Amino acid sequence: MRFVRVLALTVLLPSPLLFTPLAFGIDETVPNPQALAALEARADQASPREQCFLYAELVHQMTEQAGRELSAGNPEKASASIQFVQKYAAKIHMGLADDSKRLKTAEILVRHTAYRLKDILRGASADDRPPLEATLKQLDQVQSEMMLAVFKH
Repeated sequence: MRFVRVLALTVLLPSPLLFTPLAFGIDETVPNPQALAALEARADQASPREQCFLYAELVHQMTEQAGRELSAGNPEKASASIQFVQKYAAKIHMGLADDSKRLKTAEILVRHTAYRLKDILRGASADDRPPLEATLKQLDQVQSEMMLAVFKH
């Protein structure tokens, strides 16, 4: 009977480790500019099926970079990074195909990125908030559309 209770608790109460970024393979490190440029070139040349995931990866990495730049006291660089996030999010929105490969993984990555952007927004100054809020709204919209596309499959 005790075994059944322990088993039920492990099944009914999933471990919080299952929902950490590492459980989904989300990398929290900020890549160097060459790696970002290579990823952008790869995304631009990828097939439409691959682009959704690659642009989601770019959105995530640029958001991490913007967060690090804001915390380092470089609002100008952070603003430029946020503009890239908006650009890549628009590309996800425009190229969201029903047959996108790794769509669920891309949706999870965009959702995680939106949460990360909310954290960045909490620590941002009043001057930095408007572009961050606009980007967060855009990411929420893209994530919702991606979720609908996932459910269509």
